[in-house]
Amino acid sequence: MIHPNVFHNENLLPIEKVRLSPGQAGLICGWGIFTTLRISRGEAFAYERHWRRLEKDAAITRLPMPYTAAKVRVHLHEVIRANKVTEGCARVYLVYNTVGFWQSDEKHAQVDLIIYTAPLPEHRDAVRLAVREHGRHAASPLAGVKTISWLNNVWAASEANKEGFDEVVMLNERGEVTECTSANIFAVKEGKILTPPLNSGCLEGVTRGILMEIAPETGVSVVEQALRPEELYSAEEVFISSTNRNLISVGEIAGHKIAIGPVCDRMNDLFAAYLDDYVSRRLAAAVK
Repeated sequence: MIHPNVFHNENLLPIEKVRLSPGQAGLICGWGIFTTLRISRGEAFAYERHWRRLEKDAAITRLPMPYTAAKVRVHLHEVIRANKVTEGCARVYLVYNTVGFWQSDEKHAQVDLIIYTAPLPEHRDAVRLAVREHGRHAASPLAGVKTISWLNNVWAASEANKEGFDEVVMLNERGEVTECTSANIFAVKEGKILTPPLNSGCLEGVTRGILMEIAPETGVSVVEQALRPEELYSAEEVFISSTNRNLISVGEIAGHKIAIGPVCDRMNDLFAAYLDDYVSRRLAAAVK
């Protein structure tokens, strides 16, 4: 459940005061981008990385970017303070309004900025994954772009939840593993951590990117490699990563039991230390 105060364009408002119009064509058509950030000790973790991805996605989708990273960060922290968030998550949306035929003649921003926060979602210690064919289209020019056209993801997750699964492994048109609906995926095999490459159609996850940078500190490398479902089934360990869940072990994939091992725990500890160091440095800089 999202928190009661929302930032919309230039105003921090109670959520019931925020008005989004049917005449905002981008909203109706799903022409927009977003990112989800982790809030720790009241600080937006890895904000710079999230902003760089937003800028990249804006360029790909031809979405004008009238906001700066610094300005949006200020507004994000307004929302964090208003909702008294210490530990939680936030979403930043940019919606392109002046597209298509079905627009109104109302005065509205060319690009809507919407920011809100929420608690961290609950999850199990080890998740169960379903598998969905053609969940991603690697050849699409929008592959890997985090757009607000999110139906494919929420629909796939909802269908899996009905069957008792927590998440879904999405395969591309080649039958390769890409990611889950809202998480990247990793397999441990022969002393290496394998993860699908970006050309599989997966999202360039922020947690994924950080893990690839810091994993060698433990003597384990993260290698991008095309994976088939059967390679997940035979892996020593499988785990997933996302901004608001860090790293979670996978205990089952489509009926195949997966062993819970030490690599995920080790990587989780390493990532938690990275997060804590980032937040501590940000908080120390704020009081100078």
